[in-house]
Amino acid sequence: MSEEFVEDKDGMKIRKLTELKTSTAKEYEDIMLSRVEEFKNKNAEKSQFNDFFQNTFVKAFSTILDMKLEVDKALGEENIKKVRKAIDDILLLGL
Repeated sequence: MSEEFVEDKDGMKIRKLTELKTSTAKEYEDIMLSRVEEFKNKNAEKSQFNDFFQNTFVKAFSTILDMKLEVDKALGEENIKKVRKAIDDILLLGL
């Protein structure tokens, strides 16, 4: 992108865009993504604590979800409805 400066009536220099390439948006996007990647890599060494806990929680929730899906398959559709109704009744009784 070529630029030229124009002075306004107060003597301030204003940048005037004289040419706008269609690839400019893509260039800006690439630059922003590279900066994000750079900061991610730079700060990755500092946040091992967060990575450990985040990975632990994700694995735990993934395991729980897998177990739930296996139990749902084992019980079948009708039994799942009965179990959910029983759980709802217990929760509503507690309220």
